[in-house]
Amino acid sequence: MRAYASVWRLRFINGMQYRTAAFAGMATQLFFGFVFIMIFSAFYEGQGADAPISLQDLITYVWLQQVFLSFIMLWFRDNELFAMIAGGNIAYELCRPMQLYPFWFAKLLAQRVSSAVLRCFPILLVIFLMPGPYRMSAPPSFSAFLLFAVALILGLFMVVAISMLIYISVFWTLNPIGSILMVSVAGEFLAGMVIPVPLMPSWLQNIAYVLPFRWTTDFPFRVYSGNIGQGEALWGVGIQLAWIVALAALGLWLMRKALRNVIVQGG
Repeated sequence: MRAYASVWRLRFINGMQYRTAAFAGMATQLFFGFVFIMIFSAFYEGQGADAPISLQDLITYVWLQQVFLSFIMLWFRDNELFAMIAGGNIAYELCRPMQLYPFWFAKLLAQRVSSAVLRCFPILLVIFLMPGPYRMSAPPSFSAFLLFAVALILGLFMVVAISMLIYISVFWTLNPIGSILMVSVAGEFLAGMVIPVPLMPSWLQNIAYVLPFRWTTDFPFRVYSGNIGQGEALWGVGIQLAWIVALAALGLWLMRKALRNVIVQGG
């Protein structure tokens, strides 16, 4: 495990060097946060029935999406890994004295964490100091915050496990575009990144609850605001752990299957 921890640390340090890109990303995330909040505010002013989630909780939901965007976005990718698979340089990776799945998992995890660390604290400072109704609310209790932190970290592991399936699929397709588009478009919609899950029709909510994507975004953010109670949150954490085990097991099986049939091309 020390080897994988060292890989994580080195990749994290490398990711912390991209400060200019992080500043540009912060400006973009603040802009889109304002846009989404204005859209939802107009929607809430025009609807007459009681909403399944309050406007203030929804504003907090939107800001958490922007703060932890690097944790939850499925289109976040490492082009170096795609190039190695498609170009044949995967042979160098196979020569390393470590398993490929946890090695790549550690790299992708560090990449997301370093990106989030660079961006989240300045954004949090801005959105907590904003005037209402754009200000982000604090969690209702310390226990809700702790449950949110656990759910967010487990959601991050789920996102990386789902992303690993995209990388593994390239062993067969040799082109990542189709896998990225299919998983990111469907996955981010069902995760609640476009329309929060409570605002979806009931039949679509049932689909979202069956698939793993909702547990990466919708679940931790609603735990933060208290929209999901502590009892339900503890049950949800157990479901997250089960999904992580299932996704990792599927990824390991597919990786072994892919490596048994891999063909290294090049001169």
